Amino acid sequence: MVTSTDIADLLARVAFGDRQAFDKLYQDTSAKLFGVCLRLLRDRIEAEDALQEVFMKVWQRANRYSQSNASAMSWLIAIARNHAIDRIRARKAVTVDLDEVVGLADKVPTPEANAMAGAERAKINECLSRLEETKAGAVRGAYLEGYSYQELSDRYKIPLNTMRTWLRRSLSKLKECLSE
Repeated sequence: MVTSTDIADLLARVAFGDRQAFDKLYQDTSAKLFGVCLRLLRDRIEAEDALQEVFMKVWQRANRYSQSNASAMSWLIAIARNHAIDRIRARKAVTVDLDEVVGLADKVPTPEANAMAGAERAKINECLSRLEETKAGAVRGAYLEGYSYQELSDRYKIPLNTMRTWLRRSLSKLKECLSE
């Protein structure tokens, strides 16, 4: 039976790059650490991958183990547990439901939707034609072409607040026209 002191001694030797001590540490602790990974990840293959990564961390960080803070096995379990949790978090951040992505790409407007959009577009163009040419151009620039209010005020050589007033009043007139 391997004791906590034995594991601590092995960790101390691993900290100095002792490969035999690392092999022995793996033999003595891998089953327990694999169980920790498997319990959290719930996938045998992913748990095996995680276990290998955990032992890479142990090899690289063995010099950070301090007997005064925790038992050697507790330290190893904490590394395994934290690594498994990191993998779960990474898995959740990257996961995308492919059905939703495919569904977005498959949505093609129906002929009826195209006809309605065409009618709405015609009505909007008719209402825009009722506005003064400069104000209709400012509305198109702001809401169809994506120009900022500042860019439009520079283009039309008017103060910024005047441009805001133009757009607000023009939108109000468009709203009235569209509701007719």
